[in-house]
Amino acid sequence: MRRLVIRPGGIGDFVLSLPALERLKPDYLEVWAASPNVPLARFADRARPIGATGLDLLGVTDPPQRLIDDLRGFDSVVSWYGANRAEFRESVRALGLPFVFFPALPPEGAGVHATDFYLEQARAIAGAGEGGPSAGPHIDCDVRRENFAAIHPFSGSAKKNWPLAKFQALARKLERIMPVRWCAGPEDPPLQSCVRIDDLYELACWLGSARLYIGNDSGVTHLAAAVGTPVLALFGPTDPAVWAPRGANVRVGRWKPEV
Repeated sequence: MRRLVIRPGGIGDFVLSLPALERLKPDYLEVWAASPNVPLARFADRARPIGATGLDLLGVTDPPQRLIDDLRGFDSVVSWYGANRAEFRESVRALGLPFVFFPALPPEGAGVHATDFYLEQARAIAGAGEGGPSAGPHIDCDVRRENFAAIHPFSGSAKKNWPLAKFQALARKLERIMPVRWCAGPEDPPLQSCVRIDDLYELACWLGSARLYIGNDSGVTHLAAAVGTPVLALFGPTDPAVWAPRGANVRVGRWKPEV
């Protein structure tokens, strides 16, 4: 079987989906994802940026014939893309393409962790397999642990960010114990003297060499947890019961947003 999985969304969304995406792997699996996330789809036979496929034209204008031919080359298409776009779903139906659509966000108030939500969707397609909650996303990096703490003070939303001054105060205390290295992801604002790695797999492996990681509810925090680094994830307005990183070495701290 040839299956295509289309998974849009940010870094954290993609990382939390990893167990589901891996469960969906048949004889051949292709993944279309947001461009920064493509290097993380190492389990796939092929991975492509959504923006390079022409998929966004479907339901808007006449799509390239190459796109239609590509989609018809799959026995199964599992898509978190277009689930809320009626015109996209109608175009897929009119073309007779083998799409199954899934909602990209867990129902509000359901209290289910996002990884379990995505995995349950995958089980509906690939079979139940072993029951029980997922152990969590895993990214394999062959790196040696070093004696430093990594701090990432950003996220995809300013309202999720613990104040930078508090990160800096924490860093000064940590520096009595071990060196501290600040880091930033490919879309983060400038930060003086920080490690900035645009390739997310390379960033994940760098995080895997840290003795400790501290960060907000962010995609980079999910990367650190997925490579097994001890993580302190600082949550403000978002719900860690749904969005906390998964892993045996993860601890969650809560802070109260200022009114």
